[in-house]
Amino acid sequence: MRRFFLILLTLGLIGGAGAGAWYYWKGREQAAAQAPGGPGAAGPRPAGPGAGRAGRGGAVPVTVAEARRQDVPIMLDAIGTVQAFNTITVRAQVDGQLVEIAFQEGQMVRKGDVLARIDPRSYQAALDQAVAKKAQDEALLANARLDLQRYTTLARNEGVSRQQQDTQRSTVAQYEAIVAADQAAIDSARTQLSFTTIRSPIDGRVGLRLVDQGNLVRSGDATGIVTISQLQPIAVTFTLPQQELGRVLEALERGKVPVQVLRSMSGGAPQTLGAGRAGVPGPILGELQTLDNAVDASTGTIKLKAVFANEDSRLWPGAFVNARLRIDTVPDAVTVPLVAVQRGPDGAFAFVLKDDQTVEQRMLQLGVLTAADAVVRRGVEPGEKVVTSGALRLSPGTAVTPTEEGAPENAPAPGQRRLRPRQAADAGQ
Repeated sequence: MRRFFLILLTLGLIGGAGAGAWYYWKGREQAAAQAPGGPGAAGPRPAGPGAGRAGRGGAVPVTVAEARRQDVPIMLDAIGTVQAFNTITVRAQVDGQLVEIAFQEGQMVRKGDVLARIDPRSYQAALDQAVAKKAQDEALLANARLDLQRYTTLARNEGVSRQQQDTQRSTVAQYEAIVAADQAAIDSARTQLSFTTIRSPIDGRVGLRLVDQGNLVRSGDATGIVTISQLQPIAVTFTLPQQELGRVLEALERGKVPVQVLRSMSGGAPQTLGAGRAGVPGPILGELQTLDNAVDASTGTIKLKAVFANEDSRLWPGAFVNARLRIDTVPDAVTVPLVAVQRGPDGAFAFVLKDDQTVEQRMLQLGVLTAADAVVRRGVEPGEKVVTSGALRLSPGTAVTPTEEGAPENAPAPGQRRLRPRQAADAGQ
């Protein structure tokens, strides 16, 4: 019992010490807050709900862009793969030793250019033998024809029987057939000899050689000698959801369907390939060639193929690219940048800049949305300026300091002086 009372006494002393310490520190904080210049000292406070958002300058800095009237292309985006228009694996058609490699790896070749040579001596000998055999049989044929003429003359005078004449005519026919077979043998030998000189079957770029000079090659070799890829023109294959099939077919019925290709997907935002004006990259332009004859049931997509001239060789087989297919165009539409469109409980809206440098909230009736622009059917007129950044700090009637989109970021507004970095940081607090 005594131990129990001692425990209670100890706990009471500890609790009392803790309460005393809390009141002590609380009193010090209140005294510091009421001291001149302290955190609780009286000072100017923001006047009105918009003043806290506007900061010391009294106006919220925003960027604005002008609503424009323009033709808006309707695009379908897809991920595609670049494929060579034609790919040929050059293989030997006859057996023999590879005596010459006549190309450089990575070289552009034309159709008919010599790529390699196989030892032709045995095939030349076979051709010479076939030519000699034909000459021999032609001599026999000539003699048989002379005998036929003699038998024909004698048969008129009954010098020989008609049976001998017919037999000689048959002999001539046999030799004629033999000479024709000899000519076929010559053509075959000449063809085999021509196979010892390996030529390019298409225009294209050769890859890395697959066999070295001096090796024995055979007509049944699977690896081949080199691979040739046709890069001009070149193809890009990509897939679209089956729901887009109808719109793609309608676009093909209207005529050529343009396709754009952007930079390969190596990370970061995709950028267009090719050389644009003033050094700005521009898209590679091509056209849709065809689409597959069936929808892939496992993925619900349809495969399409586009063709590009690829004159600057920017597209390379095997690369992944972003493809954009233009299936239609909305003519003479009012557009605003897509970043200017905000979403609220009542629908889409945008902040429109007024003449008194305040903003007005406008409800929008939207049409087609693209990657960069939104078509506005109702709510904004061409020439009006909408807020594209800084809208999260705005409410109807808020005063703003507008900057045209695309202007230098630190450019001062009209009538204002340029602030130093430290001053600008203070002004934004």
